[in-house]
Amino acid sequence: MSIRIPATYPVAPEGRFATTIRVVPQWHPDQGGLEQFTSGCRVAIIGLADDTGVRLNHGRPGASQGPDAFRVALSRYGLAETLDFGTGRPVSLPAVADLGNIVPGATLAETHDRVTALASAACKAGLIPVGIGGGHDLTFPLVRATVSHAGVRRGIYVDPHLDVRETDGSGMPFRALIERCGIECLVNVGAEPLVNSVAHASWFLSHGGIITQDLSPLKALVQAGNGPKFVSLDLDALDASAAPGVSALNPNGLSVREMAAFATAAGMDASVACFDLMELNPVHDEQSRTARVAVHLFLRFLQGLARR
Repeated sequence: MSIRIPATYPVAPEGRFATTIRVVPQWHPDQGGLEQFTSGCRVAIIGLADDTGVRLNHGRPGASQGPDAFRVALSRYGLAETLDFGTGRPVSLPAVADLGNIVPGATLAETHDRVTALASAACKAGLIPVGIGGGHDLTFPLVRATVSHAGVRRGIYVDPHLDVRETDGSGMPFRALIERCGIECLVNVGAEPLVNSVAHASWFLSHGGIITQDLSPLKALVQAGNGPKFVSLDLDALDASAAPGVSALNPNGLSVREMAAFATAAGMDASVACFDLMELNPVHDEQSRTARVAVHLFLRFLQGLARR
């Protein structure tokens, strides 16, 4: 049984970045040999097309459609080659392969195992896995693959929610990473006291977590410490005026400019081995505004990566 569905993109105008993406055809991680489809690429998009965890935590369903909405938006926004306004020189973004969408399993645990298998294949092929989701619980299996293959032990996530629930659902990824994967340091940027219980905040802080309201990505990277790390951007962290298409609207969130600084910094930092953009919900996305924001953040990550 296939655990993935190959990606599809609308026809994009010449010069769009989407026209350069290498779409991986029918292939299963058990086969190995991903390199034959991704030679020359630095990044692997993995569509985390599942929102079971969101439903379990009584969020707004629809994030399972996020990866496909992201691809549509990518076909309409972003150029393959841009001009560096500072130097006046053309800049090409790093080559990207798209591994398609995960097929959800019969259980959340099975879905998580499928994500880890696909992300592990990307790591073995020398690619940086970039998850597009999807419920935020899927960050757990995405990062789990990089713990084994890239030695990731640290992470930064921008999210109003600490997501350290002890029960399965979209609110469990960072507790699971600490308890099951040996993640040693987590820095949360932008947690909102009004949406986090005392018990969850206390658990996070007592397990070495750092909560900061400082919106400096460089400071967050320093706080996370030395060594391989991941960066996860929950689109719920954006203000609802800029990102209506998310699983949980944020009435007091970050601006796109503030979030884009984290995406760029993640791309530039050579210690970042995994990146994701989560909770894109096209069901509630007026005029695909949030999908376009997600694409902008992805391209800013690539711009940063081009400068490594």
